[in-house]
This record gives sequence, structure tokens and C-alpha cells, in this order.
Amino acid sequence: MGCFTGEQVRLWQPGFCRDNFVRWIAAGEILRLKRNLYTFPEYLQIPDSALFFANRIYRPSYVSLHTALHFHGIIPEEVVQFTSVSTLKTASFRNAFGTYAYHHVSASYMFGYELKQAEGQVPFVIHMATPEKALIDLLHLYPEYGTVEDMHNLRLDADFMESGINRERLLDYENRIHSPALTKRLNLLREAYSFA
Repeated sequence: MGCFTGEQVRLWQPGFCRDNFVRWIAAGEILRLKRNLYTFPEYLQIPDSALFFANRIYRPSYVSLHTALHFHGIIPEEVVQFTSVSTLKTASFRNAFGTYAYHHVSASYMFGYELKQAEGQVPFVIHMATPEKALIDLLHLYPEYGTVEDMHNLRLDADFMESGINRERLLDYENRIHSPALTKRLNLLREAYSFA
């Protein structure tokens, strides 16, 4: 399962005492991901478990923005927090795995993600934005990127932008959203990285 709630434990053991959670956390036997959601410390050593938990901490959500761009190899910098989008209100959580930031989007923006199999022996499946949707989410949620220079400052991988990006998919997503402001920023992105 990877993570579990108090309710799941009580279904398994109806007489379970909730005070055990406090003792187990203090002893380092379990970790709290957020209120009433727990995992085991062994997952700190398992690749991509933090991304898997991003989908579980706040639902519905999918990993996007800088985290997805780094996952796909489009930005070189390590991300300082795990970024996702959700139809729920904007929120953040901090736990042993790091800081998780969730940005609110309308229900009409909840598309453009895929199920990615995590690396390693644990069969994690992660809801991850496609590269094209991660770019769209970024330009939608950060309207301050408003010039060609701003687009250059994103430091996106030039090789990917030239030959790796799925231009048809990007255009399809753009048309689906049908936002003049987003189209303007996407055109600046196209100009900055010389792709049409």
C-alpha cells in the first residue's frame, strides 16, 4: 500500500488504540505524511516514493510544474519542493520526505497526465503531467512569465524543446483550454525556443 490511514488500521484491527500512532511516530517506527496518513521509514530509501506520496497526500492531484519538468529532464535544477495541481484549494504539507505544494486549478484543467511506473522494486504508479501539460500548468499558474526573456530564464533543455516536445499535443492542450492569455505566453515560449 505504501501509506495507510487510521481508519484502515481499525478495519484490520477493530480494537486498535489510536495512541499507538503517537508512540510509533516518537519511536521512529512510522512516519506521518499528514494528519491521519502514515508510512514506514523504509520508504525514505525507495526511489520515487516521495512522488507517489504526492498523489496520496492531497486528492485529486497530479505531479506537475517544476517537479514534472525535472522528472522529464527538461529543467536541470533539483526541485526544492514537490509541486502538484489539484481541484482542491491551494495547500502545502511538510514531512520527512520534503515539502509538498498543491496549486488550485479548475476541473477543466485536470487532464494531461499519465500513469508513470516508479523505478525500483516497489510497484508505485504516479500520476504525472506530460511534459506539455507541465509547461501549460506552469504558464497558467505563473502569469509573470510574460516576455521572451522570462521564457529563456526558465532554462528549459534546448534539445528537448527543439525535438522532444510533442507539438501536436501542446497545440491540442492549448485549444482545449482556449485561453487568449495562455496562448500569448505559449507563443512567447515558442519564440524563445524556436519551435512552432
